[in-house]
Amino acid sequence: MEEDRNLSASEALIMKAIWEAGGVIAFLELMELLRTKYGKDYSRTSVSTFLLRMADKGYVESQRKGKNAYIRALKSRDEYAYQQLYHDMEMWYAGKATNIVAALVKRNDITKEDVEEIRRMLDELDD
Repeated sequence: MEEDRNLSASEALIMKAIWEAGGVIAFLELMELLRTKYGKDYSRTSVSTFLLRMADKGYVESQRKGKNAYIRALKSRDEYAYQQLYHDMEMWYAGKATNIVAALVKRNDITKEDVEEIRRMLDELDD
């Protein structure tokens, strides 16, 4: 099992739906959530294939209870988000968090509230 393999865009969307459901969701509920909230009308076989790949990558596991299959997240949303952020930082920002912040500042993607929150977090590091 390869735990740190990247997810495709469809797999990441499925993981997002699973996390939003609290980390465990019935297969049919997952399909309905994907259809209603995300406009993805995947076939059952497509979702099953995505889930098999995601299980091989170490992100989910499936359990059957009677006629129902339940999908459980094995990685938290925060773990995945950090993994993606770290990968992007290494790939695009020379491994430096300051380069990410500089890119956000340059594009005016940081609000005054963001700056205050960042300052507060940095001040807490000094304590």
